[in-house]
Amino acid sequence: MIPADDRPRMLLVGGGGGLVGRAILREFAPTHRIRSVHRHPVAEETRLGVEWVRADVGGVRSWADLLEGCQLVVNLAWYRSGSARRFRPLADGLLRLTEEVAASPGVHRFVHLSVPDAPSHLEGELPYLYYKRRVDRAIEGTAAPYLILRPTMLFGRSDRLLTVMMRTMKRFGRFPMFGDGEYHVSPLASQDLAAIVRWELGGTPRRSLVLGGPERWRYRDLTDRMWSALGRPPRYWQLSPAGSRRIASLLEHLGSTLIYEYEVEWLLSDRLGPPPYEGLPRPLVRVAPFLDETAAQLQFRSDGSHHSGSPPKGS
Repeated sequence: MIPADDRPRMLLVGGGGGLVGRAILREFAPTHRIRSVHRHPVAEETRLGVEWVRADVGGVRSWADLLEGCQLVVNLAWYRSGSARRFRPLADGLLRLTEEVAASPGVHRFVHLSVPDAPSHLEGELPYLYYKRRVDRAIEGTAAPYLILRPTMLFGRSDRLLTVMMRTMKRFGRFPMFGDGEYHVSPLASQDLAAIVRWELGGTPRRSLVLGGPERWRYRDLTDRMWSALGRPPRYWQLSPAGSRRIASLLEHLGSTLIYEYEVEWLLSDRLGPPPYEGLPRPLVRVAPFLDETAAQLQFRSDGSHHSGSPPKGS
């Protein structure tokens, strides 16, 4: 353990409350003093002694005080959906951060979380991607020692994707199959993403990496494996690609955050199954054991086992 007074300082933009943020905290809190910028308090940050700065990233006019003494900057801030009116201020705040990081000789690495390529019309028309790429290009165009990481499907405890999918399967006994299910995904554990951040800090700066997990799954095989973990035979509502987009759009307009239309289109484009990242000195975490643990936790919560025993391992 590095003595507390000698630990380098990290500026965490976007906070430690989300899936990736929690993994970053677990990976870096023992070795770094962390200053975290976001809007709402996070219990885990308080427990770990993180310095929380209450601020909206889009509203930070100058980052100079926040960057003071920081050797590492990690940006996780982004929204999952919204209009240009929502994304523009956030992008502007990150562009200001990028300029100030480039002018700060004390910052040794600027890590920015991005996403893999999407269909060209989404890249040009969807505010989520249009403004994300604007920030990506600005970072790549500066002298900052950047590292842009572009992971595919992320999973981890209490995630909002695979866990929610399995909960839906268990509750309704069916699950929508978008198109033929022949497209691919490469699930990557959030803890692996955090470990990759640390590992790549010792590598060459000014790089952009697309990150896949250890296995490239056909989507239908992955959902079948979820059903198997739940102890049930696969049962699907079979939807055409056009029907898949319409259903997702309807859910979105009804206020659901289960899945968005652009996410379905991105999935159907077969661009979310990149090859595995091979840089870590240990194997990447496979998704199948996670599915089994998640299924056990869902069963534990629904069958009243908590009255007579202990939760399964991992709970």
